[in-house]
Amino acid sequence: MLGDDAELTAAVLAAQDGDETAFRTVYRAVHPRLLGYVRTLVGDPDAEDVTSETWLQIARDLERFSGDADRFRGWAARIARNRALDHVRMRGRRPAIGGDETELTGKPAESDTAGEAMESMATDSTLSLIARLPQDQAEAVVLRVVVGLDAKTAAETLGKRPGAVRTAAHRGLKRLAELLDGDPDAAGVLDALPPQREPRDGAVTSAGVTHMRTRTQKDM
Repeated sequence: MLGDDAELTAAVLAAQDGDETAFRTVYRAVHPRLLGYVRTLVGDPDAEDVTSETWLQIARDLERFSGDADRFRGWAARIARNRALDHVRMRGRRPAIGGDETELTGKPAESDTAGEAMESMATDSTLSLIARLPQDQAEAVVLRVVVGLDAKTAAETLGKRPGAVRTAAHRGLKRLAELLDGDPDAAGVLDALPPQREPRDGAVTSAGVTHMRTRTQKDM
């Protein structure tokens, strides 16, 4: 998990009021998982640069954000995805999409597999395995498991239905289990999956927002 949601929400609100220390708190809480997501989209060589661009946009647009920790994670993931796909387009390559989304529509998994599998995660090893999944499954697994989004927020990030995201995550985790069975060196990588978030009512909204200067990676 990404730490205490109340603390992250408070840090986001303080950062919107120009508190640089609070912004660094937000960055440290969210960056590792966001970087993991970007890696599944652009690969290791470019992930750091794309994630840096993502944070520059987050810093620039933060005053327009409204919501709590869950909403912030989803908002940051959408920015990261847009930056990553722009990067892929500029390089003249499209991400490999595994299957047609229509086959997922209306077929939610019987249970939310992402909520049943692991409590701890060896991130580097796991991401290398996730990268071997079809793109739709890889994104669903990373957003639900690594970034920690609930199905609704993950669906909004991907422009899909929550049922499609649940099914893609279910299939992705099933495939990961198969990969682990065939790879003795990967034993223990997926020992447990963090409990997945469900949408909550009463999102915190921002107030008293002031303009912030654009931050650099040095500030973070």
